[in-house]
Amino acid sequence: MSKTFPEWIVPMAATLTQERFTGPEWSFERKFDGIRLLAYKNGKQVDLFSRNRLPQNIPVISQAIAKLPHRELILDGEITWHAPFSYHIFDLMWLDGHETMSLPLEERRALLQALPLTPPLRPVTELSEPPASAGGSTSPWDHARDQGWEGVIAKRRGSVYEQRRSRNWLKMKCELAQEFVVGGFTDPQGKRVGLGALLVGYWSVPPASAGGSSTSKVADFIYAGKIGTGFNNDLLTDLRNQLDRIEIEKPPFTKAVGLPRVRAHWVRPQIVVQVGFIQWTKYNKLRHPRLLAVRHDKDPRDVVRE
Repeated sequence: MSKTFPEWIVPMAATLTQERFTGPEWSFERKFDGIRLLAYKNGKQVDLFSRNRLPQNIPVISQAIAKLPHRELILDGEITWHAPFSYHIFDLMWLDGHETMSLPLEERRALLQALPLTPPLRPVTELSEPPASAGGSTSPWDHARDQGWEGVIAKRRGSVYEQRRSRNWLKMKCELAQEFVVGGFTDPQGKRVGLGALLVGYWSVPPASAGGSSTSKVADFIYAGKIGTGFNNDLLTDLRNQLDRIEIEKPPFTKAVGLPRVRAHWVRPQIVVQVGFIQWTKYNKLRHPRLLAVRHDKDPRDVVRE
């Protein structure tokens, strides 16, 4: 039975995750570095909206959608402005009097793929993992990084379109990565063991070695933020044992904004860790950092901001 064409559908939002995984229950798509756009076609009328329901005037997209051979459509996607200008459509929520949000992801994709889209309209397709024997990346996020993409979206197979932020859509952004030096740590809370977070920094210039320095600049040890994810219990316990042996009374950071004031401990800057993060914030702190590894092969005096 046909239903009344809706005035508005709240767009489904993906949840950012630092996890990296694959599995038969998940499907992956490219994450575009663009602007969310919702398209509503009701008869001859085509309306475009931002995710916050602000009207958008993009005639080339409106005209392309008006030509599609369907009386009613509601489409979800992102526009990218760099060449070629495109509207990348990744979901379909309404089709000719019927809502499709309650259909499984695979059925909505099939309906979307059946639409005769022409540029600047482009369907977003599922990523396939290349076999390891092909010599390419074997994970969606590695492939995204190799291609220079912003990241990937993991979508749970069989899931419906939810009008909210959901963990059935997970966004994995491509990471930056570099080494940092541990200057302190916080106590664990709740059931966590070992430590809560590492407090890390980097040198403004390589500091002087015991045998003298080749630079006359004074090296500052600059606080970059705290790392609270990427650990397992064994690593948390092992790191705490190492850090307890090099604990000192005062912070080693010479430039620091936002250091924790309670449950914090300070250590000599001797331990180097590899950290993945999305970007630097405007306050020069790490955004969404996670521990990748402890680096025993790196001299802490060589760690500067890359």
